Amino acid sequence: MILKRYGAGLILTFMILFLLTAMLLLSFQDGPFDGGVFLWGVILAAVIVLQYNILSAVFKHIDRITLLIADFLCIIGFVMLYRMNPEAGERQFMWIVVGNIAMVAALIIIKRVRDFGRANWWFMLLGILLLGITLVLSTSQLGANNWLKIGPFKFQPSEFVKVLFLIVTAYFLSTRQRKRDMWPYFLFTIACVGILVLSTDLGAALLFAGTFLIVFYVGTGNLGITLLSIGAFAGGAYASYYLFDHVKTRVEIWQDPWAAYEGKGYQIVQGLLAIASGGVLGTGLGNGMPTSIPVHETDYIFAAIAEEFGLIVAVALIAFYLVFIVRGILIAMDARAKFDKLLVFGSTCMLALQSFIIIGGVIKLIPLTGITMPFVSLGGSSMISSMMLLGIIEGVAQKNGELDEAELAEMGGGIE
Repeated sequence: MILKRYGAGLILTFMILFLLTAMLLLSFQDGPFDGGVFLWGVILAAVIVLQYNILSAVFKHIDRITLLIADFLCIIGFVMLYRMNPEAGERQFMWIVVGNIAMVAALIIIKRVRDFGRANWWFMLLGILLLGITLVLSTSQLGANNWLKIGPFKFQPSEFVKVLFLIVTAYFLSTRQRKRDMWPYFLFTIACVGILVLSTDLGAALLFAGTFLIVFYVGTGNLGITLLSIGAFAGGAYASYYLFDHVKTRVEIWQDPWAAYEGKGYQIVQGLLAIASGGVLGTGLGNGMPTSIPVHETDYIFAAIAEEFGLIVAVALIAFYLVFIVRGILIAMDARAKFDKLLVFGSTCMLALQSFIIIGGVIKLIPLTGITMPFVSLGGSSMISSMMLLGIIEGVAQKNGELDEAELAEMGGGIE
């Protein structure tokens, strides 16, 4: 345990040094030293250090490595956003703070509750209502109708429905043994995916459908329904290609973006050129041209990072996500209750799929869909929901540690 804490302390020290060094470089970017720029780095460093030490002291069984990975992803996202647009970086700092509050709230709630019981029916109703209202009243952005605006605030309801969807999924798969008892859950899933498709929010639809398929199969082992669901979702995707011009355009420019470089393929080509120009070691922080990439603050922030930090850091980011996934699966395997197992596995799966979908789209592995890179991209809705999923994972980790401690105490008492 002491070695683990010592190792986590070294990782935290490296993270803070990286943050302060990067912000020091940016403080000289426009000429003489700008103390205000460096101050933002100091403030974020203080927030990260306080967060880590307070959570480690109050919740001594949380998974420190998982927490530090999320923190480092937040740091590199903040640095890159501040480099491209200081105002965006300052906004992201605010969302990191709000996200941490949401993460702690989720941690405490998950640590104390069992499976939410009848509240799951309200979660289902709330989820469909939020998506339905978005479909009717949303504003279009980059081809998708997934934003709601209330006064000065604009947010994506689908980001918060993700959390409700995972809770409902874990509840039904842990408490229902017969297929006929799961029909409300199946209808809820179909409604969520269907509304997202009608909203042309294809990234979120793919995320919900993929998470359902993986978690359902892991939770039930029912290969027949899983294969049937894969067929249904594949048929829906095929139909979407012919029903929505937006989908057809995405597929066509994915196949050959160079043919439409002056038009719709410009974004993909610029992202690929940015990654190529960065090479292995990158152009250096502040020396690239990441702002020439459309939506560089959200969908294409991975390309911006690869340009200035190089492929070595881009691959390291993917490795961090992989370690995060492994830690989440280990926490799920250690959980005693099936609800906790599936909830943590679902949260990990959701974040993993989201990372794969956006990074795969940026490097042209799959057609690009407009979703954010967890913990990195600019966006309040994305940051808060990602932090809530982290809080769910840490809440179960804390619960696991407390149960382990109680079991060891009982064994010690029995020996005596």
